[in-house]
Amino acid sequence: MIAKVRAIIQEKESNLCVAADFTKCEKVLDLAEKIGDEICMLKTHVDILEDFTPDFPKKLRALADRQNFLIFEDRKFADIGNTVSLQFGGGIYHISEWADLINAHSIVGEGIIDGLKKVNKNSALILLAQMTPEGNLFDESYALKTVAMAQENSDFVVGFIGSSDRPEVLAKIRAAAGEDFLILTPGIKLSSESDGLGQTYNTPEKAIQNGADIIIVGRGIYESADPISEAEKYRAAGWNSMRKSANE
Repeated sequence: MIAKVRAIIQEKESNLCVAADFTKCEKVLDLAEKIGDEICMLKTHVDILEDFTPDFPKKLRALADRQNFLIFEDRKFADIGNTVSLQFGGGIYHISEWADLINAHSIVGEGIIDGLKKVNKNSALILLAQMTPEGNLFDESYALKTVAMAQENSDFVVGFIGSSDRPEVLAKIRAAAGEDFLILTPGIKLSSESDGLGQTYNTPEKAIQNGADIIIVGRGIYESADPISEAEKYRAAGWNSMRKSANE
C-alpha cells in the first residue's frame, strides 16, 4: 500500500488528501468527481452520511478507480478487537469492502490492530499518533509508543496521523518511524489560523518541513466557492513543498 500511495503521488504530482465532510452522499460524490484529478486520497466520514445506501461506496469506488485516488475512511476505530472487527467488516457500512485506508487510536493497545487485521480484505491501517485540536492529550510518549506499535505490525500499519502544531514531536515520530511509514497531517490551510472551535491550522509548507508526506485539507477546499481551483492551489503548494524539502 505504501508503494501504491507513493506511485500515485509521483504520477499525479499530488500529495493532497481532501476531507469530504459532507452529510449527503451526492455532495461527497460531486466533490470527488470535481477534484479527483488533483488528489491522491479522498477522506470520508461514512457514519455522518444521513442518506447512506449501499450504492454510495460502489459509486465512490468507481470514481476512485477512474481518477486514480485512494479512499481513506476516517472512522477512528477505538474499541476492543472484537468490537472493531464488527464495525469494520459489518454493520450497514461494510467498510472493509471499499476503503483503501482506515485509521484507529492506539490507546486501547495492539488488540485493536489484531481485530481490524482479522477482517482486512485490501485495506491498510493508519494509527493516530497526534491530533490537531487545542488541549489534546497526545503527548510525546504516546506518539512514540504508537510508532513502536506500528513497527510491530508493519504488515498492516502503513503510517500515522501527525500534527505539525507540535513540530518537535512530529520530528521525533519521523525519526523513529523512518521512511518505511507515511505521515499524514491534517489541519492544513494556505494561511495559518484557527476556526474558533479548537481546531488549529498550518500551511502545506510548514507541514512538509515538519515531516508530513501527505497534507489533509477539508474546509479550505470544500467550503470554497470554487473547489476545483482551490484543490489545484493546495495540490501545487503541497507538491512544490515536497520537492523543495527533498532537494534540501
